[in-house]
Amino acid sequence: MLVLLSFALMGTALGQEPSAAETADQIHLKLLDVQGQEEALKLRAHELEEALKPENIERSLAGVGSTRPEELRESRRKQLTIQRDSVLAQLRILGDARVRLESALGEAQARAYQQSARQVPTQAFVAQSLVSTRWLIAGGVGLFALAVIAGLFIYQRAVRLR
Repeated sequence: MLVLLSFALMGTALGQEPSAAETADQIHLKLLDVQGQEEALKLRAHELEEALKPENIERSLAGVGSTRPEELRESRRKQLTIQRDSVLAQLRILGDARVRLESALGEAQARAYQQSARQVPTQAFVAQSLVSTRWLIAGGVGLFALAVIAGLFIYQRAVRLR
């Protein structure tokens, strides 16, 4: 019983911290989020590259009347270039984060594998302990019953001899 209680207490203490498998799942979700953000930024970078083409800048300003169209085109080009550079910087940051998450995911999966490999013998030990404990209790109850019967038998003999 004491062994079972200690295993139960260890199980609740260990249950408070996330297991390596849960950690790996959390990292995997973060990695998927980063990959989604990367795809959106890549799409935006492609759109900005297209918008930066001279004919597309010209087309975007076609309805705008100005006495200085060259300045408008240059201003639009600078604005698009700044946006593209910002998106590319964000892509680099997300790329670094993705690499770190992939590395952390590999480590967490390895820990989860090792943890699961260690749990199998522990679970087998607990099962074996339960079986052993049952036999021990059954043996103790049997010995107690045998002692009671023997005691009654000896008591009856003693009463008859008086």
